[in-house]
Amino acid sequence: MSIHKSDIKKVTTHQLQEMKNRGEKIAMLTAYDYSMARILDGAGIDVLLVGDSASNVMAGNETTLPITLDQMIYHASSVVKAVERAFVVVDIPFGSYQGNSSEALRSAIRIMKESGAHAVKMEGGSEIKESVIRILSAGVPVMGHLGLTPQSIYKFGTYTVRAREEEEAQKLLEDAKLLEECGCFSIVLEKIPADLAKKVAEAVSIPIIGIGAGADVDGQVLVMQDMLGITKEFKPRFLRRYADLYTVVTDAVSHYIEDVKAKDFPNQEEKY
Repeated sequence: MSIHKSDIKKVTTHQLQEMKNRGEKIAMLTAYDYSMARILDGAGIDVLLVGDSASNVMAGNETTLPITLDQMIYHASSVVKAVERAFVVVDIPFGSYQGNSSEALRSAIRIMKESGAHAVKMEGGSEIKESVIRILSAGVPVMGHLGLTPQSIYKFGTYTVRAREEEEAQKLLEDAKLLEECGCFSIVLEKIPADLAKKVAEAVSIPIIGIGAGADVDGQVLVMQDMLGITKEFKPRFLRRYADLYTVVTDAVSHYIEDVKAKDFPNQEEKY
């Protein structure tokens, strides 16, 4: 059911916090272009993430690493133009913030100024503390990201579940508390044991958004192409497909090709 325009109330960090406080779950999806963002926003999505997953689903790269800051700003500005209600968060891409808080701040400011987005998202905990504090000091809202951090794929060497071991689980919990103390408004937890995700959501007061982190968090995020069934090969346990657009689009295109070849399109009514 789409939301009537008169009922639109812009989602803000304050409203997301209020949702956690009253136990209302937060619905978040990725978006990378104007047309799809308009549909998702009209359907009533709370948060749109312009993810560096655009590197995979839009550009066909094997990892999220190759996407540039300029490309992220391009995708983000396309999404922002479509949005009337949703809160738009943009990933700061790999190489645009790690190890240099001045560069991190420049990247965040460029995203906010050039795209009109509402917040940025960064992967990591204590190792990016300085950058998080610096960006927040400039008035830019920051969403954290812990657990499986795809920008660090070559360090981990695998996309398997993170923080199963006690030491890594403890660090993740400490990192979540640290990000909250720094001033992050929310944290994404990716592909970690559900029990640990629940513990994190209870240990911090800010909203925790899960992807492959169980149901006991404050909201969920999926990649739009995955949940709509546009991608076929990606089949992790946490993914629920809500449509099979791969088949829908394939059938429509096949039908179009047949009609063109058979000289059935355009017909008399479709001519000028």
